[in-house]
Amino acid sequence: MTLQSPLHDAHEALGARFTDFGGWMMPVQYESVLAEHAAVREAVGVFDVSHLGRASVSGPNAEARLRHRFCNDVAALQPGRTQYTMILNDRGGILDDLMIWRWDDGGLWIMPNGGNHDRVLSEVAGDGVDIEDLRPSTVCLAVQGPDAPAMIEEIFGVAVRRGRVERGSFRGSEVAVGGTGYTGERGGEIVGPPQVMGPALEAILDAGATPCGLGARDTLRLEAGLPLWGQDLTEEVTPLEAGLGFAVAWEHDFVGKVALEDQKGSLPRSLVAFATDTRQIPRHDNRLRSGDSNGWVTSGNFSPTLGCGIGMGYLEPPSDGPIEVEIRGSWIPVRRVDPPFHK
Repeated sequence: MTLQSPLHDAHEALGARFTDFGGWMMPVQYESVLAEHAAVREAVGVFDVSHLGRASVSGPNAEARLRHRFCNDVAALQPGRTQYTMILNDRGGILDDLMIWRWDDGGLWIMPNGGNHDRVLSEVAGDGVDIEDLRPSTVCLAVQGPDAPAMIEEIFGVAVRRGRVERGSFRGSEVAVGGTGYTGERGGEIVGPPQVMGPALEAILDAGATPCGLGARDTLRLEAGLPLWGQDLTEEVTPLEAGLGFAVAWEHDFVGKVALEDQKGSLPRSLVAFATDTRQIPRHDNRLRSGDSNGWVTSGNFSPTLGCGIGMGYLEPPSDGPIEVEIRGSWIPVRRVDPPFHK
């Protein structure tokens, strides 16, 4: 069964075009992907990301369980802050990458990718762990762009800060506000019940935000150099190969740690980022090469900000040399980039 956001009717009234995304029928665009992309880079846009996972995890064994299943250390996460982490298999492959929100009262929310929501919840379940699935009872809106912090403060009464979580309110009802996002811009994500978030969406739009779909979200995240699970991150790729070693806390034990320790200093592959400097666009699964190394493109698209093609992909073995990508049967030299592309 295809699921819908509780705000689906509102998106229809705004002229949204929809797509199936992880079993959810979500807006892919309204006016155009380019216009929505520009709105987020230059002002502020609002996305309905209710398809994303979210759950409250509590109980006497909750923290210990999360420490065991996640490669970053939730015990080091201070109240009122967020943490990026991953859940791995025994080989060190990435089952999902996600955010954790720790509240001032010690409560924990986990925010998996939408398609992995049920799997992650089953992986963290155990004795002494209480899980409340928040997705059926809430809406999640992402307000992103240089003007987003001021808009969030005006509407929800909190000064959103990067990597922080706070309780805000809308017309007397409590909402959760996290200084997180997937666009490379300032802003936050707001979670609340549908009867609150429907009017809140209207207020956000009335304040000047542009409604944005998942098409713009993908071009924005790629420009920011943010990996996408299922493309750049998979069960066959480890955090070290993906350049995400910053989210591995070696001081605690977790599933996949032994495999990662065996990889140190000798990676079989590594993720690279590149730009074509032309309007030629690399696409998913295009071939890559650099000297004796070969590989494939995991994410590629046109960068509206830079006006050229950009992409990410893996080279086996890792190579520091010049890179070429095969586009429509021709090998094209590309420029290696240290993301984010748009900065």
